[in-house]
Amino acid sequence: MTGPTRMSEPELRELADKQAALGEVRGTPAADPVNLPMIRHWLDAMGDTNRTYLDKGIAPPAMAQVWTMPGVRRDAKDRSPVDDMLAALDAGGYTGVVATNCEQTYHRHARVGERLTPATRFSGLTGPKRTALGEGYFATWNVTWYGEGDEPVAEMMFRVLKFRPHRRREGPPPVVRPEPAGREPYPLRPARNRDTAFFWDGVRDGELRIQSCADCGRLRHPPGPVCPACRSANRSYVVARGEGTVFSYVVHHHPPVPGRETPFVVAVVELPEGVRIVGNVVDCPPDAVGIGMKLRATYRAMDDELILPMWAPRES
Repeated sequence: MTGPTRMSEPELRELADKQAALGEVRGTPAADPVNLPMIRHWLDAMGDTNRTYLDKGIAPPAMAQVWTMPGVRRDAKDRSPVDDMLAALDAGGYTGVVATNCEQTYHRHARVGERLTPATRFSGLTGPKRTALGEGYFATWNVTWYGEGDEPVAEMMFRVLKFRPHRRREGPPPVVRPEPAGREPYPLRPARNRDTAFFWDGVRDGELRIQSCADCGRLRHPPGPVCPACRSANRSYVVARGEGTVFSYVVHHHPPVPGRETPFVVAVVELPEGVRIVGNVVDCPPDAVGIGMKLRATYRAMDDELILPMWAPRES
């Protein structure tokens, strides 16, 4: 059996229109009903101590997608209008993927014992667009989960960028500065603007800077233009100790990420200063990472220009 053929831009648009014209396509009901053990695991992972869900036999609204997520080996009957579109983009070389938008709407709680049924509608394809990651297309779709009596439980709008990763250049890359020398440019470059420049200047100098309000002193991360407490636009920063603990984490196995080798750990790190920051955990195997693990900041040169803050285990 041969895979999907490479499509031209007009053919991709034609396929997108075709998939959108299908409208809402019902999937198969969830393999398992909404159940208390899964709800308990979810609450534990999220650090949610609200007993209402367990006592009343209802699921947290954000769990809607959990009940119908397919496994690695999917049946043909589980394919949605999105699958053919994403396969066509993969065949066209747009193999990179990064989620850009996720908006959820909740109609009611899912109840223990009911099986949810997903329905997917492909909304559209935009592109090609030139982005920092490479040329790509933005694909958007909507999923509605239905419960008993065909009643909508939750909806989700999801959008991804499917991009063509930059090709590695032949021969050694040019040397920008003596240390570190000759590295391939790291493809995933963080946004630098007036709100974030102070943070990246600190990383360059080996400092973990946290934005603070110059009026009320409240710390905030990620950085932003206005204090959420007093609405002041006057900004400053403090230098954090560079220590923290794992609040939550994921081990990323798939899909491939340009410039990274899988698996790798992405953690939400809780700082003693009172804010949380997202970063990679390095210098230890993924299966050694756990909630509450003590970490220290470390700064890694990704190429000749970019330095990223990461986190490594600390003894005490």
